[in-house]
Amino acid sequence: MNAHHRLALLGVSSIALVALFTARPDLGNQAARTPAATQVVATSAVAAPVQVAAAREISTVLPVPAKAELLQAANHRQQQAVTTWLSKRYRVAGDAANMLVSTAYVTAKDIKLDPLLILAVMAIESGLNPFAESPVGAKGLMQVMAHIHHAKFQAMGGPQTALNPVANIRVGSQILKDYVTRGGSVEAGLKTYVGAAAFDTDSGYGSRVMAEYHKLKMVASGQKVPTFTRPSQVVAKTPAAHVETAPVQMTAPVVAAEDAIAGL
Repeated sequence: MNAHHRLALLGVSSIALVALFTARPDLGNQAARTPAATQVVATSAVAAPVQVAAAREISTVLPVPAKAELLQAANHRQQQAVTTWLSKRYRVAGDAANMLVSTAYVTAKDIKLDPLLILAVMAIESGLNPFAESPVGAKGLMQVMAHIHHAKFQAMGGPQTALNPVANIRVGSQILKDYVTRGGSVEAGLKTYVGAAAFDTDSGYGSRVMAEYHKLKMVASGQKVPTFTRPSQVVAKTPAAHVETAPVQMTAPVVAAEDAIAGL
């Protein structure tokens, strides 16, 4: 039984109780003297407002399973909004965009990273093209250097699966998570991800990803964001991209690592 049905049943029960106590005042007086009945009457009194209240207010009445259903529905709406926006922005078929977004969300939950950050990196790296390849060997949606990270692909079937969308998202996301954790901020992680950890600048890569990331957060929150300002993409990396390097210390990170890891 879903949350809507539970609330409907609660409303019907409330009406029945009111009618019974109206017809039999003696029963109402007797019921009012018992703690259990007092709880029922108190619940009935708030039943009608609850049916039109926000999810936050409903959660005070509904049991844990119903709360989970509401959260799941909200998450589904968020994914649908993000999917539709990315599909229009990058001219990707709806079913394909849905698969990419769903995989990003599942992966993000598994590794505790913001799915919108994963999608932002995918957008800037490849424009959501699963077959994108750079002259230096970066492959797939997240432009992973498969020959460098071959060990991470073993669980997915080996480096030859680098162009498989699911394998590419899972491996690329784990690499991104590792770099963000080590760097201490999203910006530092992105600089390492693009292979610019040893350089003074990442040539604007981080700024482009962060701009896309913030747009996706606005879309996910229900705001209307134009889709026609397609950002420039990074289609080539330096040969050192994704190489294990020392963490980069950022003097003023805009987004701390904990804001993108665990909880968003």
